[in-house]
Amino acid sequence: MKHIIFVTLKLLFERKRQTIVAIAGVSIGVGAFIAMASLMNGFQKYFIEQALDLNAHITLKVKDEADKGKILKKVYGENIHFQVYGAKPKELKDKIVDYKFLIAKYERDNQIIGIAPHLTGQGIVKYGTIDKSASLIGIDPALERKASVIDKFIANRKLDSLITDRESIIIGKLLARDLGIDEAGKKVIITTPNGVTHLFKVVDFFDSGITMLDQTRIYMNLKTLQTILNKPNEVNEIIFKIKDVYRANELAERISKETGYYTESWQKAFRNFLQLFKIQNYITYMIVFAILIVSAFGIFNIIMMTVLEKKRDIAILKALGYENGDIIKIFVFHGITIGFFGAIIGCVIGYAIQEFLASVNVGIEGLVRTKGFALDRSPVYFIYGVLFAFCFATFASFYPSYKASKLNPVDIFRSSA
Repeated sequence: MKHIIFVTLKLLFERKRQTIVAIAGVSIGVGAFIAMASLMNGFQKYFIEQALDLNAHITLKVKDEADKGKILKKVYGENIHFQVYGAKPKELKDKIVDYKFLIAKYERDNQIIGIAPHLTGQGIVKYGTIDKSASLIGIDPALERKASVIDKFIANRKLDSLITDRESIIIGKLLARDLGIDEAGKKVIITTPNGVTHLFKVVDFFDSGITMLDQTRIYMNLKTLQTILNKPNEVNEIIFKIKDVYRANELAERISKETGYYTESWQKAFRNFLQLFKIQNYITYMIVFAILIVSAFGIFNIIMMTVLEKKRDIAILKALGYENGDIIKIFVFHGITIGFFGAIIGCVIGYAIQEFLASVNVGIEGLVRTKGFALDRSPVYFIYGVLFAFCFATFASFYPSYKASKLNPVDIFRSSA
């Protein structure tokens, strides 16, 4: 085996420029893969973690399933053909009538960690001459803590103020900014759809990092919102926190069948974003795959040119007793060596790019808000990068190696004579 390694290294060092170019191609591909995977998956994981922390794993709510021909089907049966025009929408009571019973029932379920009731509604919040639309969420702070990690996102940890002072609210950080509120203690007026206006004191700020939530959410005491919306003792949502978040779909279906209410898992609620992340990953892997394909063609070209230039040397090796398998090993090892050094340098490049991105202190505001890039520093990406480099280098070197093994030394010596 030593003589095969010696011959391989001899061929590599004889064509230094071509070897460096091939190694550089593999390095760029591996480095690009590590950096892009770290950046894309870091953003996705950050968004999903924030979404899971902020939103329920499962939400139970009232939802009307429209069926315009329900009465006709009851009278004439299912086997009729009809079309209903201008059907009046069904009047729907947006409330969960037996919510206390449901909370008591599912608190005993060992798959559920916490349950909390919500009353949600829309309103206009006004401060001075500025008014903005807002999503009003009435909560029971004690139960909310069990069903979410809301304390994590309350700037000054004053969630309990909603219990002691029912005229207090917690307002989204970006909504407060848009209204011109920069400190707690300010008074705002909230107008509900039924025309009721109420004066509230801002006691804290809600800062989740997800722009669409921080621009709209206002938290207040559940009893207070029931009063101003004229919905005494009503809720229209129940949120569940479960042990295994990846079983949310399965558990949501079970709860829906047992209760008769509509349930929505976090995967269903964020399906558009999850689908977007899949497309994003496909694009990332396609770009990296294209880079590695180009570098593989570079390895293929270099080894093929080496075989063509070194026909006489190959013939001499065969004359000395090297078998076809030995010749294949020499040139496959040639490719593997390029892949190995390319993978090592690529890992260094990928790590350097990660460190650079981590050091960039820039405020990013879009779908999410972060101070700097959200990176996933998992070592798995380095392992995948090395495996990709080895696979592409091996495949690229196999055909030239096979061609080299099939050269006939007699023909080569005769043609050069």
